[in-house]
Amino acid sequence: MTASLDTVRLDLGARSYDILVGDGVLSDAGERIAAVTKGRAPIVVTDANVAPLHLDSLNAAMIEAGIAPSPAIILPAGEKTKDFGHFQTLLDDILGRGIERSTVLLALGGGVIGDITGFAAASALRGIDFIQVPTTLLSQVDSSVGGKTGINSRHGKNLIGAFHQPRLVIADTATLDTLPKREVLAGYAEVVKYGLIRLPDFFTWLESNGQRVVDGDSAARRHAVTTSCRAKADIVGVDERESGDRALLNLGHTFGHALEAATGFGQTLLHGEGVSIGMVLAFDLSVKLGLCPAEDARRARAHLASVGLPVRPTDIPGVAWNVDELIRSMAKDKKVSDGRITFILANGIGQAFTRRDVDADAVRAVLSDSVTAA
Repeated sequence: MTASLDTVRLDLGARSYDILVGDGVLSDAGERIAAVTKGRAPIVVTDANVAPLHLDSLNAAMIEAGIAPSPAIILPAGEKTKDFGHFQTLLDDILGRGIERSTVLLALGGGVIGDITGFAAASALRGIDFIQVPTTLLSQVDSSVGGKTGINSRHGKNLIGAFHQPRLVIADTATLDTLPKREVLAGYAEVVKYGLIRLPDFFTWLESNGQRVVDGDSAARRHAVTTSCRAKADIVGVDERESGDRALLNLGHTFGHALEAATGFGQTLLHGEGVSIGMVLAFDLSVKLGLCPAEDARRARAHLASVGLPVRPTDIPGVAWNVDELIRSMAKDKKVSDGRITFILANGIGQAFTRRDVDADAVRAVLSDSVTAA
């Protein structure tokens, strides 16, 4: 039985591709994969958590389409896998299989696997194709779409990488049922982001239905993922390399990445949790600068908190926050230009914009207030 699905097209001319969203679409995705690989087995890259859950289903779908799967490359799970050491090991493993330019990689997992696999595809033989099969909410609505790939360094998050678009994205919302609630919530922050940057009606829908998304309602999840992917596809289709509107997708990320760096990019603060706090800080900064109604900032904070996401640094237990350290981390952000930090601010819900001439004292004041709030 063919699973019902939504198809979102990311239009980039000759490099356009489909994003398939639905409950159970992985089980009959073999023919779609075969069309990209020309019937050859892709090299599947996954991690130790995802492999036991979804690798058999993926292999069965490929076998049904006439593809004899090759052994998967299984990496350790977690953000610390996105480093030079694991990247080199992955490339050595891929190259050791005697690949050709027709070889296709397939990333089966969350954002870490998608990012490192995509960067490997961009690097091996100066660029080969890859397929994204995201299995977390965060990767389905954000990192698998748009072609940003990369790894972290000791200087910051995602500072090494390449723009390299996938050939296909398969987002099976049924895989989200295997996630711990904390991982679902982390991904949900990226869903809320789309409402806050340019879809006020979607944000209003989330205020009424967000808990259904978090709790596992299939229809709500499909709508949230499809809407998010369509919003990102619309932006990337006109600004692939972040010279304009694509920067809006970083709402909350400048603050969030600094918070992640302060906690070591580990389990203390997940990426989506950092984005949640970061979006609230961005709205608070917008209010402080007289750009945004305080009520809109309140709504953003209230909704994120209502589903169980952290909304201030002090919501993360056991961390002694240092404002100077956070500001130093923000100064290393990828969006810094001519020594100035690019902030994503808002005139209101659904009205985000970029700004570089932000008063440093206002930023410091917002951060200081947030790390001391009760």
